[in-house]
Amino acid sequence: MTTTFQTNALDISYNGWCNRSTWEVALWLQNDEGLYNLAMECGSYEDTVEALNEMGVYKTPDGTRYDDPTVNVVQINSNVYDI
Repeated sequence: MTTTFQTNALDISYNGWCNRSTWEVALWLQNDEGLYNLAMECGSYEDTVEALNEMGVYKTPDGTRYDDPTVNVVQINSNVYDI
């Protein structure tokens, strides 16, 4: 399965994030200790999504899929991972 992501990091119209999906994923990655530790261990959003999929975790607790194509990977990597 090939995963594609939104890559435009310039639009920040949803609580400082480009859209609800990106905001929600970032919210969970930054505010859930277990997810945060996993994310920091993985080092990038793409690697975090892969690790979560291997563990059978596909969605945030609010129901947004981590591999949702509307999640702005560039913005997540820039703001959560500092890359």
